[in-house]
Amino acid sequence: MTTVPAAQNDSNADDGFATMAIHAGQDPEALTGSVAVPIYQTSTYAQDQVGVLRAGYDYSRAGNPTRTALETALAALEGGRFGHAFSSGMAAADTALRAMLKPGEHLVIPNDAYGGTFRLIDKVLVPWGISYTAVPLSDLDAVQAAMTPATKLIWAETPTNPLLNIADIAGLAEIAHQSGAKLVVDNTFASPYLQQPLALGADVALHSTTKYLGGHSDVIGGALITSDQELGEAFGFHLKSMGGVAGPFDSWLTLRGVKTLAVRMDRHCDNAEAVADMLLSQKKVRKVYYPGIPEHPGHDIAAGQMLRFGGMVSFRVVGGQEEAVKICSRTRLFTLAESLGGIESLIEHPGLMTHASVAGSSLEVPDDLIRLSVGIEDIEDLLADLADALA
Repeated sequence: MTTVPAAQNDSNADDGFATMAIHAGQDPEALTGSVAVPIYQTSTYAQDQVGVLRAGYDYSRAGNPTRTALETALAALEGGRFGHAFSSGMAAADTALRAMLKPGEHLVIPNDAYGGTFRLIDKVLVPWGISYTAVPLSDLDAVQAAMTPATKLIWAETPTNPLLNIADIAGLAEIAHQSGAKLVVDNTFASPYLQQPLALGADVALHSTTKYLGGHSDVIGGALITSDQELGEAFGFHLKSMGGVAGPFDSWLTLRGVKTLAVRMDRHCDNAEAVADMLLSQKKVRKVYYPGIPEHPGHDIAAGQMLRFGGMVSFRVVGGQEEAVKICSRTRLFTLAESLGGIESLIEHPGLMTHASVAGSSLEVPDDLIRLSVGIEDIEDLLADLADALA
């Protein structure tokens, strides 16, 4: 089987972000002139002779033109050279970890990492022979102290899920590279519109494309982007060998979402800023987590490495878990559901939902914490809905 090379970013470097989101890897289709990238719903491709491929494709696990278009677009948006699209964000994370680590090696992770990432590392990779240390990545001294001769990877989220802590990407990259390690940044919460880790020194940007990149809560996917050719080739090999590829229809849906990422993210940020301000004035709210608040401990770093502060807001309430659960059940427009980054607003209780897997561990989240994915509805309606739920 011949492997199609990893999709490379060949877009015009002078193009703006929104222009690349619409055009990178998405030229009109040659045969008919179709402006939209076709859905190449096929598993295999005819060969003119044995081993002579018409466009580099022989089997859709190895490569598919719709997926290639998405991979090219994502690489362009992250300012990377190589992009790979996966069937889920966790498939992307698993591939990155297995391609970059081997048994006996060590990684550093956030002490408030996403529950699914923690579960993968703690329950799947530790039995495989990997070890890890969880530290607050906002504390560079703590990160430095956690590095060992066996450390080959720093795994970062910024902002983190669900406490919205901020890590200094450039600072983490310096620590990693001085120790001969690599830095992966899960850029899901920020999206490439708000933050580009590769430009700040990271080796890999990871996404759950299910979230802001897809943007419509109708597709599951993941992505890895890098400018390191060796890593790009390793990700491509593991993707083909392990098989967690994005299908053509899922790739098409994600690509459609990518086209409107810039305009959607501006509206998400507008609404989240207003929601955070409103929550600060509520008597039932004990604490608000949003990097756009000047008092947030990571505000200055976020302001330096992000375009804006994102669409995610978390807060703690008076009355503990019981009251938090009640508030989650009382909203009308904020739908009680897991996931995030869609056009509709969502509310959830991390301790009982997305982060239940860290219960009882050092990564356990507060039981009075509520997480909001602020959508793009009219802000007056969202504020009224939250006020009613908190009343």
